[in-house]
Amino acid sequence: MKFIGITGGVGAGKSKVLKFIKSHYPCEIYLADEVAHLVKEPGTECYRTLVELLGTEILAGDGQIDRRLMADRIFKDPGLLQKVNDIIHPAVRIWLLEKYEEAKRKEEVELFFVEAALLIECGYGELVDEMWYVYAEESVRYARLAETRGYSAEKIGQIMGRQLSEETFRRNCDFVIDNSGSFEETCRQIEKKLEAFTWQE
Repeated sequence: MKFIGITGGVGAGKSKVLKFIKSHYPCEIYLADEVAHLVKEPGTECYRTLVELLGTEILAGDGQIDRRLMADRIFKDPGLLQKVNDIIHPAVRIWLLEKYEEAKRKEEVELFFVEAALLIECGYGELVDEMWYVYAEESVRYARLAETRGYSAEKIGQIMGRQLSEETFRRNCDFVIDNSGSFEETCRQIEKKLEAFTWQE
């Protein structure tokens, strides 16, 4: 079973690429952002450590960690951001590796995908068999984000400015999916990459 990381800048179309893969290939797909919420559930070690660090004021009435309250707490003390990341990111890795080992034991799929914008920064290159980069031209990404999320050009520029450069993405990835043009062309690139697998549809 191949363990594949999928990354790329905001607006590149990672979600759409994964939706196509999910509907055409036997695989398991996990989004690191969603896993990050799971590992913060009450009763987990991550939850306990975060509440110890940030205080009970980050909790909602039902005892769950309130994302907005936690963000406000971190905003008031920017030094906390790294500490929070140092708690959440290792917990996400452990969770994903457990799911990966479970999938290997079941032998029901041959592809195991993890998606996140920060895979490279978080050292996933050491864990995965291959890292895939979903690329789209900057002008295409601007247009998509303005249309689908209503972001201003200024906000898009700020977000992109905080992300890795195209050169860094390409240097750290094994395969590039160019999602700048038609999605049909994008799909052809994926199919060509995975055509070696005899079980594909």
